[in-house]
Amino acid sequence: MEMGFPLVDHLSKQNMSLETNHTYDVAIVGGGLAGLSLSIQLARAGYHVAIFEKEAYPFHKVCGEYLSFENWNFLEELGLPLSDWHLPFIKQLQVSSPNGNHIENDLGLGGFGISRYKLDAALADLAKKTGVQVFEQTKVLDIQYQNQLFHIQSTAINISAKVACGSFGKRSNLDIKWKRGFALKKNGSLNNFIAVKYHIKTDFPSNLIALHNFKDGYCGISRIEEEKCCLCYLTTAKNLRDNHQSIPEMEKNVLQKNPFLKKIFSSSHFLYEQPITISQISFEKKLKVENHILMIGDAAGMIMPLCGNGMSMALHGGKIAFKNIDAFLKNQIARFEMEQGYTDEWNRIFGKRLLAGRSIQRFFGNEKLSEFLVRFIKPYPKFVTYLIRQTHGSPY
Repeated sequence: MEMGFPLVDHLSKQNMSLETNHTYDVAIVGGGLAGLSLSIQLARAGYHVAIFEKEAYPFHKVCGEYLSFENWNFLEELGLPLSDWHLPFIKQLQVSSPNGNHIENDLGLGGFGISRYKLDAALADLAKKTGVQVFEQTKVLDIQYQNQLFHIQSTAINISAKVACGSFGKRSNLDIKWKRGFALKKNGSLNNFIAVKYHIKTDFPSNLIALHNFKDGYCGISRIEEEKCCLCYLTTAKNLRDNHQSIPEMEKNVLQKNPFLKKIFSSSHFLYEQPITISQISFEKKLKVENHILMIGDAAGMIMPLCGNGMSMALHGGKIAFKNIDAFLKNQIARFEMEQGYTDEWNRIFGKRLLAGRSIQRFFGNEKLSEFLVRFIKPYPKFVTYLIRQTHGSPY
C-alpha cells in the first residue's frame, strides 16, 4: 500500500539528516500493543501514520502474557490468525498464599496465553503491511506542540503530525522530561516496584493461570505458545535491596518460601540466561492527555499486573483512541472534544477496573492478608467469580 512517504529501512535511517521533515496525520511514540493496534486502525482508515519504537522487533517485554478472550475478535479483525496459532486456552485460576494454602476457580470468560515476543512482532509486521511507517531502534527525544501541529524530534528523523499519541510504557525519558505528576512522586506504596520475567519449560496445566503470593510480592505463571510458560513476578525494590541486589538470592530467600514457587523454580527449565527485568514501576494515577498528546496503554494508567488485565486495556484503549482521532481528522469534532471524549470514555470503561485492581492488590504480597483472603473466599466460589469479573471486560 503506497502512502506517499519515503520508506526508511533499518540501515539507511541511521544516516538520515535530522533536518528531514514529513507531516503525518498521526505520530505514535511507542510500539507496544496500544500503539501498534491503533496504528493499524488508522492506516486502514486512510491516514498517514508514523510509529516510533526504541527496540527492534521481535523482542521480549516484561509482561504476564495472559490475554482475556474479550480481545479475540478484535485481534482477528485486525488480521492476526489467532485460530491458526494453536494457543493455550486458559479457563482456571489458582491463587496461593505464601504458606501454600490455595484456591482454584473458574475464570468465566477466560483468556489465552501468548508471548509479547510473538504478539508485538506480528502486529508490527501487520502495521508495516498496512502502510504504517515504523521507525524501529529510534528513540523520541521530545514532542512540542505549536500552531496545531506536533513536532517530534527523534534519534533518526524529525517529523510533524496533526495528532500525537504517547504509548511509551511504564516509565520513559519523556515522562521525566515533561515532569508528569506520577514520575515526580517520592517512593511509596504505588510507585516503587520491580518486575521480573522468565520463559520456562515445566509441567504445568495448559488451561490454568496461577498466582502465588510471597512476602511483598506475587508471581504469575501460565502457558504461552510452543509449550512454554511465562513466569512473571512483581515485588518491591526493598525486597531486592534486602537481598544484596541479587535476583537469584531474592528468589531463594523470599519467593521460594511459597511451596508452589519452590517446586517451579527447582523443577523447571529456564529458557533465558538472564531474566527480563524492569524497575521503578508506578501504579499512580496518570493524566490521559498531556499537552494535547493522547496517552494510551500503560502511559494512560496501569492496572496492578497479575490481578488485572493490562494487555486487554492497552488494546481496547487503542480502539477508543482511534474512534476519537478519526472523528477529529474528519473535522467532525474539535481538538478539545477529541481529548475530552477520549478521557471520558477511557475513565468510563477502565476506571472501575483500576479501582478493583488496587483494592485486590492490597491483599497480594501481604503475608497475613493474602492468607486471610484465600481462607475467606475459599468457601464462596461465586465471590471469587465476582472479583475476577471486576478486572475483566466484555468483548468489544
